[in-house]
Amino acid sequence: MHQEKIKQVIDEVKKIVVGQDRMVNRLLIGLFTNGHILLEGVPGLAKTLTVNTLAKVLHLDFKRIQFTPDLLPSDLIGTMIYNQQESNFEVKKGPIFSNIILADEVNRSPAKVQSALLEAMQEKQVTIGETTYQLDRPFLVLATQNPVDQEGTYPLPEAQVDRFMMKVHIDYPSKSDELEVMRRMANMSFASEVNAILSKEDIFAIRAKINEVQIAEPLENYIIELVFATRFPEKYGLKEEAKYIQFGVSPRASINLNLAARAAAFMDGRDYVLPEDIKEVAEDVLNHRIILNYEAEADNINTRDLIRIILDKIPINKNVTFK
Repeated sequence: MHQEKIKQVIDEVKKIVVGQDRMVNRLLIGLFTNGHILLEGVPGLAKTLTVNTLAKVLHLDFKRIQFTPDLLPSDLIGTMIYNQQESNFEVKKGPIFSNIILADEVNRSPAKVQSALLEAMQEKQVTIGETTYQLDRPFLVLATQNPVDQEGTYPLPEAQVDRFMMKVHIDYPSKSDELEVMRRMANMSFASEVNAILSKEDIFAIRAKINEVQIAEPLENYIIELVFATRFPEKYGLKEEAKYIQFGVSPRASINLNLAARAAAFMDGRDYVLPEDIKEVAEDVLNHRIILNYEAEADNINTRDLIRIILDKIPINKNVTFK
């Protein structure tokens, strides 16, 4: 039943969004595992449109926040305002008090605003004045950033980017997809409506089902091996790659790789994880957590290249156990 509803959600999004199946899949994985998603791609690749459309298919409160250099933390979380009639201060809550937050071009705002957002992501609460307010559940931040036009931007620090479950790189569409996009958007009467499919109760029920998805011990060990290969590459025969890695991934990587693989298995109609599930999501879970050095930049090496090499070289050992 739940898999059928998920398929309906994807079909509804496809009414408007063309050729971004992978992005939609990752957004749903984040929604179903309580993980925040960072989308990175050049302008015009339907990042904002996809998140907007997905929000409409869900019975959830949705707010879009355009991050700009003059944005203040109070514009995000809210502030205290003085009520002259009552002669007291009242709390005016900000847009963060929604189920789904689209943080558009999150790297356009200074560090204080980014910190306010990331604190809310981590703690699921905000403090206004002397009072702490719990955020509604589910609470999901979908942030976008453009890798081009970096003038006047404030790149997210690595330690803060680590709080995103996945960083998804959005590529250009294929020729056939772009042809379909052109035909749709060049039609000035195109205004396809989407139906709301999933409710809060459905999302919580899906989360409970994903929690029951089984992952065998050898595959748990495989996740640990992948994580440790980024930290100690030379021990895994990755001597050439070791010279490019400054820091390996954090423990959040193993947690989120486990969660994402189980969600991928569930969305594929299974109650058990296959090695392919782990490999399918590994790039998006790990790519923003590996910190490269200047030598990698000089040799035009990126984290996705390294992850593919690690996946090729690290075997699944069914006999390994850890103590």
